[in-house]
Amino acid sequence: MESGAVPGWSGDGGGRGALAGLRIVEIASIGPGPFCAMMLADHGAEVLRIERPGDPLGAAAPLGGRDVLLRSRRTHVLDLKDPAGVAAVRALARDADGLVEGFRPGVMERLGLGPDLLLADNPRLVYGRMTGWGQTGPMAPRAGHDINYIALAGNLHGYGRAGGKPTPPINAVADFGGGGMMMAFGMLAGIMAARRTGRGQVVDCAMVDGAGLLGAMTWSFLAQDAWTDERGVNLLDTGAPFYDSYETADGRHVAIGALEPQFYALLLDRLGGADDPLFARQNDRAAWPAMRARLEALFRSRSRDEWTALFDGCDACFAPVLSLAEAPRDPHSRARDSFVAVDGHIQPAPAPRFSATPARRPVAGQVSQ
Repeated sequence: MESGAVPGWSGDGGGRGALAGLRIVEIASIGPGPFCAMMLADHGAEVLRIERPGDPLGAAAPLGGRDVLLRSRRTHVLDLKDPAGVAAVRALARDADGLVEGFRPGVMERLGLGPDLLLADNPRLVYGRMTGWGQTGPMAPRAGHDINYIALAGNLHGYGRAGGKPTPPINAVADFGGGGMMMAFGMLAGIMAARRTGRGQVVDCAMVDGAGLLGAMTWSFLAQDAWTDERGVNLLDTGAPFYDSYETADGRHVAIGALEPQFYALLLDRLGGADDPLFARQNDRAAWPAMRARLEALFRSRSRDEWTALFDGCDACFAPVLSLAEAPRDPHSRARDSFVAVDGHIQPAPAPRFSATPARRPVAGQVSQ
């Protein structure tokens, strides 16, 4: 499609899936915005992505199945600094259920595509705003990335080992959990409300807010005096030796999470430590350092795959730590088709799963010319 040409809805309702019939306009962004749009498209929504001409981070150059976040939807190239491009987006939004954008506060207003205008055009529209810091507050106009949002929300302080520095879990927490997935929830909640009331609204989805919300259980533990506000000394942050990863004889790793007594007993049974008085002191924090040293020595005595075979069929909360290359080949993942190939490239399959309205099989995103 030429820049400035008018895109349109397909009329097929987006195909099958729980969200078939939903129409979403996606203003191109990176990370959490397209992840939200991908989730909606996976489950049947018709999502039209509007890309700026020549955007090196977007879909203007066809990437096929290599860009997972752009799957299962069409991209149109429109110049949003051209009145014709703005008019095209407004026309799409008039017939849409929702719009998702990921600019800093005020940018869409300056383009002539702010929520006041689009909600006047379509009072039922749900206008999703995906930012790091939110639409208000002293940080709102500032740049940032996942590591900054989880730092300010308190999450990053708790990620890492005792005595070490905070270690970010790649960019999963703010960008995708607290951002893209939270935005998908917000859009669907807003659309349900609009269908009930006839009134759309603005969804202010800030990654810093979402990251904080993902820490709700930790805040619960803290309120119950069951959590110490420092790294690597608690039950779920590698403080407990029975909830951690261990190196094996071949330099690979296994993960154990035997928190409950019955699972811990099974772990000890398979390790041959059921009669060891040290391991009998599961919740004695004074015993944890010696217990960890014993577990480190035990797990280094066999290869990862040997341990996996030993724990096969056991409820000890054990799993091998698989690489990205290995995960799709795991028997459980293969049995569930947890990964799919798109244009010859492996990627995660849509989730969650629906019994009556299954997600459509992902296809590579298409750039209209």
